Amino acid sequence: MALLDRVLQRGPSGSSPEDFDDARMTILEHLQDLRRVLIVSMIAWALGTAIAFAFWPRILEFLIQRGAVKHLVYLGPPGALTLGLKIALFVGIVVAAPVWIQQLWWFVSPGLHQKEKRLILPLILATIAFFAIGVAFALFSLPLFLRILNGFAPPDLSYLGVADEYISFVLLLVVGFGIVFELPIVIFVLGLIGVIKSKWLYRNRFYWIIGLGVISNLLTPGVDPITPLFMWVPLYVFWEATALLLKLLGK
Repeated sequence: MALLDRVLQRGPSGSSPEDFDDARMTILEHLQDLRRVLIVSMIAWALGTAIAFAFWPRILEFLIQRGAVKHLVYLGPPGALTLGLKIALFVGIVVAAPVWIQQLWWFVSPGLHQKEKRLILPLILATIAFFAIGVAFALFSLPLFLRILNGFAPPDLSYLGVADEYISFVLLLVVGFGIVFELPIVIFVLGLIGVIKSKWLYRNRFYWIIGLGVISNLLTPGVDPITPLFMWVPLYVFWEATALLLKLLGK
């Protein structure tokens, strides 16, 4: 929000209180930019969804094999179609990530000072990279997640996978990890523009630990205490690394 405030408050250089109409026009221009960002991002999402829908049986096969699930069933005649649409919509977000991430940074870039704008391209690449790392981490850890969760079942109880529930679990996990892994980018940018300081981060470490735990619980599917832990551990490592980087930069 602090960066967004800077975007909305930044007017023409040398503007004075008499330049109210110009400032108002600048806000209108920002709203037009926001509309452009949303339109471009939605188009990219739609294209990514269409591409994913064309390959959803292969994507489903990959997710089943990745989770080492032997068999899935769907309940009801429209189950296969709704399953394909769900896969396509979630995978569309992942496929379109480079576009909507670039558009997001393009929108907030007017709120950055000239020396900060030089970091836009590295920040775009870093944001895409961390999103991809989050997605890859979730897929890599998927067999471990399922093995631990299914390990709570007694010997006489077997898992019968319902396709819709299984895919919802996996896709929410994948997208959730991708989004949450952007935390170091957010903290770094806020530190770069002076909104937060490394001293403040260290002084409030306990609250960050609790907050990261809450975020991990909210953004991971299921009600078990194990899955959020897999998200919390890398988040805390990222938090410590980002706080240390800001400290080394004198922020």
